[in-house]
Amino acid sequence: MDPPRKSNGPRARFFVSERPMSNSLIAKAAIDRRLAEIITPVIEDLGFELVRVRLISGYEIVLQVMADRPDGGIEVDECGQISTAISAVLDVEDPVLDAYTLEVSSPGIDRPLTRLKDFDMFEGYEVKIETTELIDGQRRFKGMLAGIENDDVLININQGTIGLKFEWLSDAKLVLTDDLIKEMLRQRKAAGTLNETKFDKIETEASEED
Repeated sequence: MDPPRKSNGPRARFFVSERPMSNSLIAKAAIDRRLAEIITPVIEDLGFELVRVRLISGYEIVLQVMADRPDGGIEVDECGQISTAISAVLDVEDPVLDAYTLEVSSPGIDRPLTRLKDFDMFEGYEVKIETTELIDGQRRFKGMLAGIENDDVLININQGTIGLKFEWLSDAKLVLTDDLIKEMLRQRKAAGTLNETKFDKIETEASEED
C-alpha cells in the first residue's frame, strides 16, 4: 500500500449534494442527446470529437455543432467537411421535423468545457462554472482550474481548493485572458494547425463587410 501523499497547500473541500444530480454538458435537452447519438459516430470517423450540440429555436431554428480534434485545433475547411458529412446522415435520419440551419464551428479560445478531460487539459487557467443546484449555498464559481481527481473537478477559489462532481455541472467555460490566448496559439502552431494566411484572409473579408 502506498503511503499517503503529503501537501503543504490548502486541501480540497469536496461538497456533498442533498440529492443526486445528473447532467450532460455536451447535449442537454432530449433532442440534443438524440442528435448527438446520430452525429457522434460520423464526427469520430473523420478523426474529430463532438464538443457540444444545441438545437436552438427562435426566429429560425439553428442546429449548432461544435467539434474539435482530440488534441485540439480544427480549421475552417475541416468544419465544412464535418458539416457535409453530418448533413447527409441527418437527411436520412430526419430527427428535426422543421427546417433548420446547420452551423459547425470550433470551440474557440474561451471555449466551453464539456468533457471531464477538458478540465484536466486546461489546468491552471481561469474558468467560470455553474452547477445545476446550490452547492454550499451557491451555484456559480470562478477561479483557477486545479485539474481533476476521479470524477471531481478541482477549482481554486478565494476560500481554497474545492472539488465539484462533474455530474453536478450545468455550464463551464474558460475565461478569455492573455495567457490563455498565448497558450492556445502556441499549441496550434506546435501542432501545425495554425494557418496565419487563412486567418489574415478571414479578418480582411470581415473588415470589408463592416
